[in-house]
Amino acid sequence: MQRLNSVSPDTAEGKAKTLLDGVQAKLGITPNIMKTMANSPAVLDAYLKFSGSLGSGVLTAQNREQIALNVGEFNQCGYCLAAHSTIGKSLGLTEEEIQSNRSGTGSDEKTNALMNFSRKIVEKRGFVSDQDIQEFRDAGYGDAEITEVVANVALNIFTNYFNHLAQTEVDFPEVKPLADQPATACATEGEGAACCH
Repeated sequence: MQRLNSVSPDTAEGKAKTLLDGVQAKLGITPNIMKTMANSPAVLDAYLKFSGSLGSGVLTAQNREQIALNVGEFNQCGYCLAAHSTIGKSLGLTEEEIQSNRSGTGSDEKTNALMNFSRKIVEKRGFVSDQDIQEFRDAGYGDAEITEVVANVALNIFTNYFNHLAQTEVDFPEVKPLADQPATACATEGEGAACCH
């Protein structure tokens, strides 16, 4: 059961209403994560601005979704995996690519390097080695990409942790955990906890 209230766009007021109406206008839907973030318009606004700013960076929309799938699987966030699997498909990622990205790998050398580097940032809490950075550079990435990978990882850790805490009700087609990584990392009570699907 969801732990934090979900703010209805129909009854929201002030800045929360403005932000939620903007999400609906842009996406055609208002995802539960954003309705839940709207408990603090400052948080929803920060999330939307951070995500929006990264959308104008050098990493492609597919790259950003691949990082989200990679980080979401590592942190075992059912909500984020459901959302980013759906978004990834809409951007042209195949089911095989989505599964591969969730496993921390890519379908080609350059994507594999992106998955490997973003996973290392999470696993090592940012303390990557000189060799990790050099391997990423050797795959054709530069300082702009390195900077944006860190930012995208941080954004996804925020949404993963937010959903773990809130147990946000999943409003995207749910995905099963990978067989080699059962969703046991987040200890929650009751059935249907959103972060443990």
